[in-house]
Amino acid sequence: MFRVLIVGAGLTGSLCACLLRREMPSNTRIVVWDKARGAGGRMATSRSPNDPTCTADLGAQYITATPYYSQKHQSFYEELLAHSILKFLTAPVEGMVMKEDGSRNFITPRGISSIVKHYLGESAGAEVFFNYHVTHIHLKDEKWEVCRKSGAPEQFHAVVLTMPVPQILQLQGDLDKLIDRTQRQKLEAVSYSSRYALGLFYEAGTEIDGPWAAKYITNNPCIRFISIDNKKRNLESTDAGPAVVIRTSMTFGLEHLEEGKEKVEPLILEELARVLPGLPKPVSTECQKWRYSQVTQAVSESPGQMTIHARPLLVCGGDGFTHSNFDGCTDSALKILDVFKSNL
Repeated sequence: MFRVLIVGAGLTGSLCACLLRREMPSNTRIVVWDKARGAGGRMATSRSPNDPTCTADLGAQYITATPYYSQKHQSFYEELLAHSILKFLTAPVEGMVMKEDGSRNFITPRGISSIVKHYLGESAGAEVFFNYHVTHIHLKDEKWEVCRKSGAPEQFHAVVLTMPVPQILQLQGDLDKLIDRTQRQKLEAVSYSSRYALGLFYEAGTEIDGPWAAKYITNNPCIRFISIDNKKRNLESTDAGPAVVIRTSMTFGLEHLEEGKEKVEPLILEELARVLPGLPKPVSTECQKWRYSQVTQAVSESPGQMTIHARPLLVCGGDGFTHSNFDGCTDSALKILDVFKSNL
C-alpha cells in the first residue's frame, strides 16, 4: 500500500485528492489532514448555531472564470455545473468591476465549501481527518514521518503540503534543511493580504430589503464588501433565515491583525450601522480572521508547485504558487498531479 498524505482540506488539497484517486493506481491510499474543524479552508461556509439551514460564505464569495480559464479548465466547470454545485451569478452586485470582457461569474447554492466537499467526495476511499495540526516532518527509512499536535506520528510514502506558504515555513523537523537557498528565497517572498469576515445570521422570516444582493463599498476604512448571502446565491426560502456577510478592507485587516476577534467584531458592527442603518439585529454572529486571505505576491514565475524532495516525494502547492482563485488552485493541483506522474 502506497500512502500519500495531503495536508490541507481546502480547494487545492481536495482537488489533489480527487485527481490522485482518479489517476493513481488502486493500491494508493490517500489521507487528508486539516487543522480546522471542517473542510473548505478559505472556501469556508459557516452555519448559524440556531439554524443549520442558515449559512454564510465567510471565505470566497463567488467564482470568476475568464475566457482563457473557461476554456483551459472547461471540464472542471462542466463537472461542477452538471452536479448543480455551480450556477451562474444572476443577482445584482453593485460596484462589481469585470476585469476582462467575456468573463463569467458563478455562485454556489449550497455554499462555497460545497466545491471542496464535492472533490473530497469524489476522492473515493480517501481518509479525511480534521483537527489534525501538522507540526514536524522527518525523513525516516525512505519515508516521511509526520507528527501532529496530538496523536502518534504516522509514516507516508509521499506528502503534499497545500497550506499557506508561511505555515509551510513554520514546520519543524527535516524540512528546514531540505529546502535549498533558492527555494527558501522564493518562499519567503510570498505575501498575503489579511481581512476579517463577519457573518450575521437571522431568524426565518426576517426581511432584509435592498436593491442589490451584494455590494462593493468604496472609500470606507473598514468595510469593503457586503453580501446578503441568500440573495447572492438565489435562495428564496421561508424556512431558512437570511444571512449577511461583511468583508473588511485589507487596510483594516492589517491594522487589527493581532487583535482578538472579540475586539474587532464591535468595530465592524459599528461601521456597518453607519453604512446600512436600520439593518435588523441578528440572532447570532461569527467573526473570521483571515490572516492569509489572498496572495498578493506568489512564488516567482507561478510554477504551480515546488518539489522539495523527489524520493520520497515531498511537494508544496496551493495558491501561493499560482494566484488566489479557483483557477489558480486548479492549476496547482494539476501541476502536483504531473509531479506524481513523473516521479513515481
